[in-house]
Amino acid sequence: MKRSAIYPLPEYYERYIKLVDDIELSAAFDQSLNKLNSPGINRFNEIGDLVYAPGKWTIKKVLQHLIDTERILTYRTLLIARSDKTPTAGFEPEYLAENSNADSRTFNDLIEESKSVRLSTISLFNSFDDDQLSRRGNNWKYEMSVLAMGFTIVGHQIHHFKIFEEKYFPLLKK
Repeated sequence: MKRSAIYPLPEYYERYIKLVDDIELSAAFDQSLNKLNSPGINRFNEIGDLVYAPGKWTIKKVLQHLIDTERILTYRTLLIARSDKTPTAGFEPEYLAENSNADSRTFNDLIEESKSVRLSTISLFNSFDDDQLSRRGNNWKYEMSVLAMGFTIVGHQIHHFKIFEEKYFPLLKK
């Protein structure tokens, strides 16, 4: 199913969903995985632990944030797809980042974990039929479809990779 099949766009998460082209979800996941395999990823090593402003996360912490958030969202997706009405709790990204030990890890390790998590996410979404993709439930405090969850995961990565391009990569020119 394509992004345009999501209606209505879920409050808050629409900002991520709108970043993804109106393509099939499987193609969107493939594009996102290709981004993790792109040669540009090697630029992360050049940036190291630099941040573009005080109080901002390092790229390593952002990568760990993407991994952690994807795991949380896929858990919530599984509940919705299987019609489990168990309420899901929120999470605090700052706490996860502070306690992640991401800065002590290598970029290669974080990228490999990102790919593993993404491949697992793709397998999960490939197991859903159109009925399950259309199923709606609560993602924390927002009602959304399984399809919207998939596009949110992809869009969240796009959002942060744009920040890398706009805020972190210019640090290399200084």
